[in-house]
Amino acid sequence: MKEIIEAVNAIIWSNALIFLCLAAGIYFSFATKFLQVTHFREMLKLLFKGESSDKGVSSFQAFAIAISGRVGTGNIAGVATAIAMGGPGAIFWMWAIAFLGASSAFVESTLGQIYKEVNNGQYRGGPAFYIEKGLGIKWYAMLFAFVTILSTVIFLPGVQSNSIALSMNNAFDIPVHYSGLFITVSLGLIIIGGVKRISKVAEIVVPFMAGAYILMAVIIIFINIQEVPAVFSLIFRSAFNMEAAFSGVFGMAISWGVKRGIYSNEAGQGTAPHAAAAAEGTHPVKQGLVQAFSVYVDTLFVCTATALMILFTGQFNVVNPEGGFLVENLPGVPFGPEYTQYAIGVHFPSIGKGFVAFSLLFFAFTTIMAYYFIAEANLSYLTRNTSSKWAVRALQILIMVATFYGSIKTAEIAWTLGDIGVGMMAWLNIIAILLLRKPAFKALEDYKKQKKEGKDPVFIAKNVGIENTDLWK
Repeated sequence: MKEIIEAVNAIIWSNALIFLCLAAGIYFSFATKFLQVTHFREMLKLLFKGESSDKGVSSFQAFAIAISGRVGTGNIAGVATAIAMGGPGAIFWMWAIAFLGASSAFVESTLGQIYKEVNNGQYRGGPAFYIEKGLGIKWYAMLFAFVTILSTVIFLPGVQSNSIALSMNNAFDIPVHYSGLFITVSLGLIIIGGVKRISKVAEIVVPFMAGAYILMAVIIIFINIQEVPAVFSLIFRSAFNMEAAFSGVFGMAISWGVKRGIYSNEAGQGTAPHAAAAAEGTHPVKQGLVQAFSVYVDTLFVCTATALMILFTGQFNVVNPEGGFLVENLPGVPFGPEYTQYAIGVHFPSIGKGFVAFSLLFFAFTTIMAYYFIAEANLSYLTRNTSSKWAVRALQILIMVATFYGSIKTAEIAWTLGDIGVGMMAWLNIIAILLLRKPAFKALEDYKKQKKEGKDPVFIAKNVGIENTDLWK
C-alpha cells in the first residue's frame, strides 16, 4: 500500500504540476499588473472593512477562515521538511511561489465571490460553483467537488492531527491516542455548530496563534540579529546553486520549495475561494485582495519566521539524495516539528518543545476546522437541490474518524496522503482558473475604474459583461 501511495504521489507531483503552478502565478502577475504589489495598501484597508450578515461572514472572518486553512502544520513541519529535502535554498522558492501565488489567490477568490449563491440561507461558493457557472462544464465541477471532499475529509486532516499528536508526545510524553481523542472531540463540538461557529472560533484563535508564534520568532531574530545577513545570503546562494555544500540538492530546492509553499499557502489550490465566497461584500475584488494578502501572512510571515529560527540555530539536517546527509546537525532526528522545537530550545530550553507543541495544536486544529468548512461547501454544491442533513452528519463523522486515525498513523504516510490531496485539487483548480480568467480581470478593471472615480466600488455583473451570476445582477 505504501508503494502504491508513493507512486500516485510521484505522478501527481511531477515537474509538470510545479511548472503549472509557477507559470500560472507568473501569467496572473503580469495580467493583473502585479496587483500583489500595487494594491498592497488596499489589501490592508479592506481587511477590517465590511460587516457580517445573516447570509455571510465579514471580510475579517473570511480572512480568518482562510488563514485557518493556510496556517497549519505546513508552516512548522512543512518548512522543516523543505529544508531537510532541499536545503536552505528551498525557502527562497517558498517565497517565490507565495509572491506569484498571491495573484493566483486573487483570481480564484474573486471568481469565488462572482459565482457564489445562497444555499440554506448562507453564501456558498468555490471552484465547483465557478466551474459550472463560468465554464459550463458540470462534470468537471462535480469532479472537483468530489476530489475536494475526499481530500479535505480523508487525506488532509491526518497530516494536521498527526503533527499535533507527535509534538505533544515529544514535549509532554502524552500518548498519541489521547491527543487524537482530545482533538477529535473538540473538533466535533465546533463543526456541529456550523459555519458561523467556525468563523467565530477562527476570528478569535487565528490572530492569537499567529501573533504569539511570530513574536517568538522576532525575539529569536533579535537575539541573532548579527546573523541575519549571513542567513539570507545562505538562502539566496543555495537557491541559485552558488553554495557548494548544497549543490547536490539544487533541483530538490526548487521542487520542495514550491511543493511545500503550495501546501502551506494553498494559493491556486482551490481552498481559499470557499472562504471568500462566504463573505458579505459589495464587490468581488474586495475579497480577492483580502485573500491575496492571506498568502503573504502565511508564507512571508509565518513560514519565514520558522525558517529563520531553524537556520539561525543550525538545528536541521539536509538529506543527500544519493544516501546519507549533506548536513547532519541533529543525528537521529527525523524532519518535522522537531527542528523548530530544538531551534527554540537553543535559546529557551525549558519551553522550546512545549511552545511548538501548543503552536501546532492551534495551527493544525484550526486548519482541520477549515477543511470541514471547505468539505461542507462542496457537499452543499453536490446536494443543493435535495435535503442534505444526513449527508452533513456523515461528513462530520468521517472527518472526525480521519482526524483520530491520522493522529496514530505514521507521519510519512500522513504527509504523502496530504500531498496527494493538495496535488489533485491544484491540478483541477489551476486549469479551471486559467480557462476562466476573464471574469476576474473584468471585475478588477471595474473595481479600479470605480476607485479612480472616488466611489466605494459596487459590482453589477451585467455592466461588465459577466453572465450567469445569481447575486450580482
